[in-house]
Amino acid sequence: MTIKKLYSFLLAATFAIAADTASGQRPRPDFNRPQTFDAQHYVLRASFDRVNKKVIGDTTVVLKPIASPFRTFDLDAVDLAFTSVTLEPDGANLQYQLSPGKVTITLPKNYGPDDTISVRLKYTAQPKKGVYFVAATKEHSEQIWTQGEPDEARHWFPSFDFPSDKATTEQYITAERGETVVGNGELLGKSDNGDNTETWHYKMPVPHSVYLVSFVIGKYAKVEDKYGDVPLGYYIYPGREQTARNAYGRTAEMMKAYEEVTGVKFPYNKYDQTVVATFQFGGMENITATTMADTEIMMADSDWGRNFTIDLVSHELAHSWFGDLVTCKNWAELWLNEGFATFMEAVYREKVFGRADYLAKVRTDAANFFIDDAITKRRHGLYNLRAGEVEKLFDTSAVTYNKGGVVLYMLREQVGDEAFWRAVNIYLERHKFASVETPDLLRAMEEASGQELDWFFDQWVYATGHPKLDVKRTYSARRKTLTLTVTQTQRIDPLIPSAFRLPVDLEIKTARGTATQKLDISKRVQTFALKVDGKPTVTKFDPASKLMLMTVKERPLVSVR
Repeated sequence: MTIKKLYSFLLAATFAIAADTASGQRPRPDFNRPQTFDAQHYVLRASFDRVNKKVIGDTTVVLKPIASPFRTFDLDAVDLAFTSVTLEPDGANLQYQLSPGKVTITLPKNYGPDDTISVRLKYTAQPKKGVYFVAATKEHSEQIWTQGEPDEARHWFPSFDFPSDKATTEQYITAERGETVVGNGELLGKSDNGDNTETWHYKMPVPHSVYLVSFVIGKYAKVEDKYGDVPLGYYIYPGREQTARNAYGRTAEMMKAYEEVTGVKFPYNKYDQTVVATFQFGGMENITATTMADTEIMMADSDWGRNFTIDLVSHELAHSWFGDLVTCKNWAELWLNEGFATFMEAVYREKVFGRADYLAKVRTDAANFFIDDAITKRRHGLYNLRAGEVEKLFDTSAVTYNKGGVVLYMLREQVGDEAFWRAVNIYLERHKFASVETPDLLRAMEEASGQELDWFFDQWVYATGHPKLDVKRTYSARRKTLTLTVTQTQRIDPLIPSAFRLPVDLEIKTARGTATQKLDISKRVQTFALKVDGKPTVTKFDPASKLMLMTVKERPLVSVR
């Protein structure tokens, strides 16, 4: 998901974040959610009372118990008014009980892990979240669309609404004749109901988290494209087909770029992109069926706005690998979805526009993080210890997105290009169609690079803030020595390392030429005495910009005998 106007540099002012761990020195809480069952498949049937903004729902949940005896289980369900809960296929009524945010179902006997249980629930809802009804305007028709991340699915269908559980899905969505329904996976067909409505049947055969389930209903024109055997659909308001081409025309090229760098083929049988009105984000990576804000996509009609849409479209496509194929196991690990998608924006730019464009994009992300870090009173690491406050997950976009992308850039610089992409391939292949935590990425990077990287993840993922260096420089003509006193001036705080470890190059220019020294900064105050061939005219920390999250203030050179 991209936060609306993420790159307009209008960053969130403040947000409440609890104390985070620094440098891995304190145990981290477990944000994983216990499960008593593994959902296998959801069949979702939905029709609508548009006047009353009501969903008429009918969901079948197919599940397998994790342990015996299994007699009762909970499904997430917010304000769903159930009319029946039955055991399939015989249709026997089941006892159920409602409590805030869930429905508890009692089965007629004990079951075990070898059993497959199918429960059908019929209900109505007037959801405050999850399904959105949008009135028609002169620009667009009436729309109904979903938004699932992070936990809005439960407002329109009963489910295990947490990213760690993955299941296949099937949708039967009823819309008015003449409207288009865009859903996840393959369109198997549509049937005429004889009452001016049609039911569209979609099936998604690849397991995925329920927050990625989606549909969009409205009157659309479809622009068709293709990447290899993968059909691409761009759904836009009628008459705006050229806008779709302007915004989405690079999609096939982006797919090719991502396949090349990751070594993993696009993992699904189609990819649709659909615009909607009044969307709260820039885009949402619903599996095989990305939803995007029309206001963002319309920017592609201008030269200045097209660069923005390139980043938006590439970001959401990158989620097909990072977020949809391999998904954060809990919301504290959201950076593994969003940091990677942000980083891949820059990677696409590198593939198409060159290294300078790549670096400029990463530098912009670093600048956004610096701005936010300067005005925020409370902080958290990429691993978010306030993930229990699910409604605030996207208040901290400069960390999760911008810093996340820059940290992956710095990790690439640390381990080297070949090892980095080999590790990414290991990470994706090893955890395909499953969920991940930060240690999974750490293990892949260490395996591919042969480096021990705990220190890197401790300070850049689990801690917060960034290093600020104050450098005093003294040159001795008699000794031909440049002495540097490097002080890390970031504020002392339980959240921020008092001393970051910074393997950094120092470029030194003298009248005789340019030389590079390697420094390993690891203390709050550290002195380095360096032999030089003459008085330095210029010294430059990190000339290749490998440490984008480090800031350096160099004092004027002092000469002594």
